[in-house]
Amino acid sequence: MIPEAREVHLSRKDRKVLEACCRSPVTLQRDLKRARIVLLAAAGRSTRSIAKEVGVQPRIVSLWRHRYADHGLEGLQDKARPGKQPIYTKATDKRILKLLDKPPPEGFVRWTGPLLAEALGDVDVQYVWRFLRSHKIDLAARKSWCESNDPNFTAKAADVVGLYVAPPAKAIVLCVDEKPSIQALERAQGYLKLPNGRALTGQSHDYKRHGTTTLFAALEVATGKIIATHSRRRRVEFLDFMNSVTAVFPNRKLHVILDNLNTHKKNEHWLKAHPNVQFHFTPTSASWLNQVEVWFSILQGQSLSGTSFTSLEQPQDHIDAYVNAYNERAEPFVWTKKKVRQRRFKGRRITKL
Repeated sequence: MIPEAREVHLSRKDRKVLEACCRSPVTLQRDLKRARIVLLAAAGRSTRSIAKEVGVQPRIVSLWRHRYADHGLEGLQDKARPGKQPIYTKATDKRILKLLDKPPPEGFVRWTGPLLAEALGDVDVQYVWRFLRSHKIDLAARKSWCESNDPNFTAKAADVVGLYVAPPAKAIVLCVDEKPSIQALERAQGYLKLPNGRALTGQSHDYKRHGTTTLFAALEVATGKIIATHSRRRRVEFLDFMNSVTAVFPNRKLHVILDNLNTHKKNEHWLKAHPNVQFHFTPTSASWLNQVEVWFSILQGQSLSGTSFTSLEQPQDHIDAYVNAYNERAEPFVWTKKKVRQRRFKGRRITKL
């Protein structure tokens, strides 16, 4: 049943607005029909004739006649609708965060999306994943850190960094360390062609050991060049290597940066015999301050990863060849860090097992 038709009286201002709406090519069809309904109703047309002309049901015409008569132009706008109530709220988010603060179920090393959903009981795993992504929480990623407890951290770090940034005049600054346990592994290697036509290098999982070697290396800070030799990792071999280093720079003042390995310390008798050499030690648990560690990373990536050797001598010759090639294009590392300071991690959570 169609309600009784309401009389529609248009003001001059409203008529101009509705007529402009009808003429505009960008007017939405719903707004165009509503404007036409009101204009025709104001002209005295019946509800059924308006419905036939506009192409809508009579009840629609009656709806917009009443809406305009009661509220004017504002009545032609859609009313706000409440919409569907969300299943998960901020309280759900707090429950997820609270659960992440607890240890994972027994037998698991970390939380996963399905484990969180199972523990919550009434939260879908897809929402758990969306929540984690929105808060940039990566459950799988792991980051390690090493916090130095050296009470003289600041003084030692300033000493080492000072040698990098402002080395003493007419002196040589060297970074010395060892890379131990370099394995001579023999593996089958070659190119693999996948069914999709892609070719890539590969190696077998099985291997044969041919022993290990230790690389002693000294990096000259000013030039980036490397002095290296292979030996055992003992105090005797370390001092023999230092003898060979001092022979490369005769009658020069040497400042040698070392980490806190036992073989690097308590060598006063050797230092007394070499008064032109001074040892500088990085802070405890801060060997990253030694630039030769950067070079060891370069060596591993460019020379050692993915190799195969049939004897212990082969990796030694291989490394020596790399050192010679590296020294031909060596460049000094550039120190870019503005400050080196001892700073505690604030607000970190450490779970003791």
